[in-house]
Amino acid sequence: MDFKEIHSKQKSFFNSNQTKDVGFRIEQLKKVKAILKANEPLLYEAIYADFGKSEYETYLTELSLLYHEINIFIKKTRKWSRKKRVATGITNFPARSYIIPEPLGTTLVIGAWNYPYQLSLLPAVTAMAAGNTVILKPSELPSRTSEIMAKLINENFPEEYLHVVEGGVKETSTILEFPFDKIFFTGSIPVGKIVYQAAAKTLTPVTLELGGKSHTFVLPGCNLKTTARRIVWAKFLNAGQTCVAPDYVLVDKSIEHEFIEALKNEINKQHPESGTLRENYLQIINTKNFDRLTALIDDEKVCYGGQTEKNKRIIHPTVMHNVSFDDKVMDDEIFGPILPVISFTSLDEAIAKVKERSKPLSCYIYTNNKKTVKRLLRELSFGGGAVNDSIMHLSNSNLPFGGVGFSGIGSYHGKAGFDTFTHYKSILDKPCWFEPPMKYLPYTNGKLNLIKKLLG
Repeated sequence: MDFKEIHSKQKSFFNSNQTKDVGFRIEQLKKVKAILKANEPLLYEAIYADFGKSEYETYLTELSLLYHEINIFIKKTRKWSRKKRVATGITNFPARSYIIPEPLGTTLVIGAWNYPYQLSLLPAVTAMAAGNTVILKPSELPSRTSEIMAKLINENFPEEYLHVVEGGVKETSTILEFPFDKIFFTGSIPVGKIVYQAAAKTLTPVTLELGGKSHTFVLPGCNLKTTARRIVWAKFLNAGQTCVAPDYVLVDKSIEHEFIEALKNEINKQHPESGTLRENYLQIINTKNFDRLTALIDDEKVCYGGQTEKNKRIIHPTVMHNVSFDDKVMDDEIFGPILPVISFTSLDEAIAKVKERSKPLSCYIYTNNKKTVKRLLRELSFGGGAVNDSIMHLSNSNLPFGGVGFSGIGSYHGKAGFDTFTHYKSILDKPCWFEPPMKYLPYTNGKLNLIKKLLG
């Protein structure tokens, strides 16, 4: 594949100004949605072949979010693309000031493997809504989903506007050498650093959606049954291969036993050992990650689960207790169905321990104590999160989704996504019929005193 030719074609197409037409953008978004709707069976088949994801869970966690965001863009893009008047101030009287939203240009979207449709196509359609051309590079790990996205997009869109390129590290490294107007990457922190370094060579703006060890606080006064139900669903969804999954739990020692029992009961309900464990429970993406995860399981600290099936790449929902921050499972983001539980007696000490670590993508707080919630939200830095829930904040398009520090740079979803792929051009529009003399030579004390009165 000639990456240089595709990149050049997209530059030329963008410079033709066709993508700046809002009507054109809306029609392309409708087309994407229609193609996805018409080919849902193929999408389900491909993702099931890659790691056993069911139709129900694929629609719930991938396609529904895509359709929802596309609908928002179809409805709101015209409004968001309008010129906006802003105040001018006395300094430039008489004049008017306004901001013009304009697309950045040719963009590169690099998707992640864990939610291959959502995390590839959602930033791509966001870039389209903002008026950009898009080269999309899905993850090569789920090869069937990469293949079907390439087929559906490349057979229905001209490569100078929207094109999927497949491949691994070699292809990604090659395409990163080209000067894009924006790069959007979703994936691991180590690869994010590589993308950031490559972008720096051409001063390309980058949005990085990464990860980290998202903490969950379970505190006295919470509804333990509901808390366990929501944590179990969020943690073991996608077999734990979710960037905003609760990575570990910090539970007050006074309710530790009751909480762990509630976790066990809830796992038994949501993931019984027969039937639904196979039907709605995913495989680990590949053997490499399976081996990495099984090495994190300390049999002496497992209080639930721990079973593994290497031939099927299945790790059963696993809970570990009596865990400390020094344990191996606490070194890096787990990204799998293993939930460490750390108990504490001092909230001050627990907060201090969390602050010692890198800022994660998410934080979840389970308690009905509003004072404690306010304190944790004020003191801890993280990308986004929820109180008395987990993961569901990303389903609200009015909440910008993104990380901070090592968990990411920039955000998207809804208007935040449109802004990510947009430059806001500032314009001062001034007539020539009047020109105050204060800024011009000669400078005098009288002029200075007048300026101080007006502006001081």
